[in-house]
Amino acid sequence: MAKAESYLGYTAFSKQGLIKQLEFDDFSTADGTFAVEHIEANGGVDWNEQAVKKAKSYLDYTSFSLSALVNQLEFDGFTPDQAQYGANTAYGG
Repeated sequence: MAKAESYLGYTAFSKQGLIKQLEFDDFSTADGTFAVEHIEANGGVDWNEQAVKKAKSYLDYTSFSLSALVNQLEFDGFTPDQAQYGANTAYGG
């Protein structure tokens, strides 16, 4: 849980993206999933806000159309609703 919280402290992740990052760090899928779901259950992460942060970080260094940004966020593991929310909010709407 500490590693997952650490990641969330400095960059944006989708739920699936964070689990995959933990797997990359040699945590088992079960342990990564447990940690992320524990943080989620205790209100430690807002996936919509993570989608907004990720969308803004993309827009900070390159241009995306709204639909391309939604697609990129979905590719990063955000749900379609989270991706749409993140992209719309990053675009100011």
